[in-house]
Amino acid sequence: MDALLRNFFNIDVFIQVFPYLLQGLFTTLWLSALVIPLGLVGGLAVALLGTQSESRWIRFLVAAYVDIFRALPPLVLLIFIYFGTPFLGLDIPKLLAVALGFLLNNSSYYGEVFRAGLLSVPQGQMEAARSTGLTRMQALAYVIVPQATRNVLPDLVGNSIEVVKLTTIASVVALPELLRVARDAQALLFNPSPVVLAALIYLALLWPLVRWLSRLEHKNMTAK
Repeated sequence: MDALLRNFFNIDVFIQVFPYLLQGLFTTLWLSALVIPLGLVGGLAVALLGTQSESRWIRFLVAAYVDIFRALPPLVLLIFIYFGTPFLGLDIPKLLAVALGFLLNNSSYYGEVFRAGLLSVPQGQMEAARSTGLTRMQALAYVIVPQATRNVLPDLVGNSIEVVKLTTIASVVALPELLRVARDAQALLFNPSPVVLAALIYLALLWPLVRWLSRLEHKNMTAK
């Protein structure tokens, strides 16, 4: 038991590395604040193109986009963007590479969630909105999309929680997010306690969101 506590729950190590892990947490938070809105906007655009376009080719391309980037591992995608594009003559900064990789991956997942939300809104809602004099775009913006978003809000929150955890792959391009800092500290101290502390910080950060998600899901089930 003493060996377990000394190696995984070493309080002295916790105190020593905590300030550095806070710096990594700050990177994780601002990175999440960047990539989650990008994914939401990109996903909404993908869903609108896939459900509202009258062109069969556009719908086909959107479906192919979603299938490809949902199937492609995000870590492989990020490695290809950051380490592969220099061979094409492009020197992409690491933050731009991370943002682009997350945009491609997240927009495909958010796009499917938004698509389900858009399809859940009765067609009569569009007709009723158009009958009041709204254009199709105005009806989508003011009537259809808000209802669709409300219908799939639990799924959007669940996806966003996964995105926060997925920011750990940014360490592959040397962005000092929380887990990267913890692993560096583990290597320096020869003790895995920093990784355990990082896990506890993730738990404290995401637990309220998980509880909120549970309430949203319960509320949706009750409403149905």
